[in-house]
Amino acid sequence: MTEFGFDYSETQRMIAESAKQFAEQHIKPYVMEWDESQEFPVEVFKKAGKMGFMGVLVPETLGGSGLGYHEYIAIIEEISKVDPSIGLSV
Repeated sequence: MTEFGFDYSETQRMIAESAKQFAEQHIKPYVMEWDESQEFPVEVFKKAGKMGFMGVLVPETLGGSGLGYHEYIAIIEEISKVDPSIGLSV
């Protein structure tokens, strides 16, 4: 149990792990390059969208992932561990 008495469900853990792997593979190797060039990494956001990390709270009927706030927070948390600015932009 976490400090606040909340544990992720198995699905939430899987989503968090997917976000962590995504961040490690598609963000971490380029963070300094993007920062130094002041580049907005459009391609990484397109990839995040394909993974279902964009529009997490948007219903599936409207083209989103249709997930809840706990899943959204898990995604933000894992991506923000690598790059907070990208984590807060998904």
